[in-house]
Amino acid sequence: MPNAALHIDFVSDISCPWCAIGLQSLLQALRQLPAGITVQLQMQPFELNPLMPPEGQELDAHLQEKYGASAEQSAQMHAQIAARGAALGFVFSPERTHIYNTFDAHRLLHWAGVEGPPGAQLALQQALFAAYFSRAENPSAPAVLLRLAQSVGLDGARAQAVLQGHEFANEVRAREDLYQQRGIRSVPSVIFNERAMLQGGHPPEVFAQALHELAEAAAQA
Repeated sequence: MPNAALHIDFVSDISCPWCAIGLQSLLQALRQLPAGITVQLQMQPFELNPLMPPEGQELDAHLQEKYGASAEQSAQMHAQIAARGAALGFVFSPERTHIYNTFDAHRLLHWAGVEGPPGAQLALQQALFAAYFSRAENPSAPAVLLRLAQSVGLDGARAQAVLQGHEFANEVRAREDLYQQRGIRSVPSVIFNERAMLQGGHPPEVFAQALHELAEAAAQA
């Protein structure tokens, strides 16, 4: 295959389990691409619950309130998500019992993409998913966010300054508004070269097929 370039916008929320599954699947698919294809992967913000209070909400109560899910339905959904995650090598902890506000996490992710070294934003996204879903940590807690930023090699003093202030709030809201205006109402939404999109936590082979077709089209353009 001739050389080709792919730009991928991964629109997601830290509190979305299907986003964690979708990212794992996408990364596995990217590893299957042949040589000669360059990929720029950028994390983009989406808040499923922008009005979530800082203290969060009990997860099953939230699912019942927002989606009308019964306790049995919630348990079935948790089991399905855990099984999908396990198949991809990602652990969903049964100790995760709350859902939290994710705006500061999105601000930190935006900062990592703007000021961090190559790969830092993706590494932080992965660290956030692991902290919340695998270890049941609070991704709205400043101490957690600071530790995660430092764990992926980002500057701790700068991360703390971002978290203590309001930097990148306008930028994050502008990006969220942009994707709302483009009709995105659910995540993950994976946008390829700003012209094709897959939504949902698809298996790796679905992403792999889409990537292969898009790479061929980009190479021929």
